[in-house]
Amino acid sequence: MNAIGLNIDKSAALAVKLNHLLSAYQVFYMNARGFHWNIKGEKFFELHLKFEELYNDFQLKIDDIAERILTLGKEPLHTYTDYLAVSVVKPVSGVSDGKTAVENILDGFQKVLLLQRELLAMAADANDEGTNALMSDYIREQEKLVWMYSAYLNRG
Repeated sequence: MNAIGLNIDKSAALAVKLNHLLSAYQVFYMNARGFHWNIKGEKFFELHLKFEELYNDFQLKIDDIAERILTLGKEPLHTYTDYLAVSVVKPVSGVSDGKTAVENILDGFQKVLLLQRELLAMAADANDEGTNALMSDYIREQEKLVWMYSAYLNRG
């Protein structure tokens, strides 16, 4: 058992997967910043603010994820080289069109939601309520955001 009473091997596996999630969030964060900075067009004011809300939220979640990895007794990744090596979200550049930016946001959410669901299952198997609660909260919030960004694109 580790310091918080969880199986050491299961905690290590969770920490690896959490590092993948951390990496995805870091790349997603930078993409959202880029969209915020570079957005142009008719919906500039609306999207500029939405992307700022998004990257501010990611900033908090990035810290939560890194601290959860530390709580499990492992070290969070902390270089962009490491992030890019394992992130399922890939860097996006040169996007100034609102529709393209929102499509990229939805793609990023789809990828982190899948990772978070994997972590939810792993956490349940490890009896890790801390990681479970974190993932449940993130999934609930992001499913609503997916609905909202999809509505913006007039998708069902």
